[in-house]
Amino acid sequence: MDYLHQFLFGIYPYIALAIFLLGSLIRFEREQYTWKSDSSQLLHAGSLRVGNILFHVGILGLFFGHGVGLLTPVWVWDALGVTHSFKQGVAMAAGGVMGSLCLIGLLILLARRLGNARIRAVTTFGDKLVVLWILATLLLGLSSIFVSAGHMDGHMMVLLMSWAQHVITFRGDAAGFITDAPLIFKLHLFMGMSLFVIFPFTRLVHVWSGFGALGYLSRAYQLVRPR
Repeated sequence: MDYLHQFLFGIYPYIALAIFLLGSLIRFEREQYTWKSDSSQLLHAGSLRVGNILFHVGILGLFFGHGVGLLTPVWVWDALGVTHSFKQGVAMAAGGVMGSLCLIGLLILLARRLGNARIRAVTTFGDKLVVLWILATLLLGLSSIFVSAGHMDGHMMVLLMSWAQHVITFRGDAAGFITDAPLIFKLHLFMGMSLFVIFPFTRLVHVWSGFGALGYLSRAYQLVRPR
């Protein structure tokens, strides 16, 4: 079990990130015509708008919330006078709100996709994998809130932060910080890391275009024809 733990939380994060980055680059280079979100709006609009908005607001809130919460050094929070227990409480509340929005939106989109024959006919294995994987990861994350409520001292959150920051800074002792973490946290981490593995092979690649579109706002004027 020690070897498995070290692999999953000390080595696997780098395998997932390598597949995520290299896989995305190779797909963009070789299969640009598949680089899209494959919208099904033309087949059936239905509840797409409300489900889409709730899902994206929720998942973006979770993404940036996890990024700030896990990757901001502990000394920064200490310097700002933010106690570990208060930070954990805020994280639980924000994660609960954003996670609930994401879950409601995802269930709406899932019901729409599986409940309409035309959309169901064009749904690929990759589409089903993405939706079900995100759903499982999301349910694990929301369930972990109840576990966190049992220890509000913030100690476990600090250990999770230390793990993430040691992984990002390529320090080899990362896995040791979460050896004694509850199983639900470990499952949530594994499912979250594995999303990066399946990312390049599914419609999730359109996320890159979403971030890249921010540059569109400051683009230079395009000269169509000279005067």
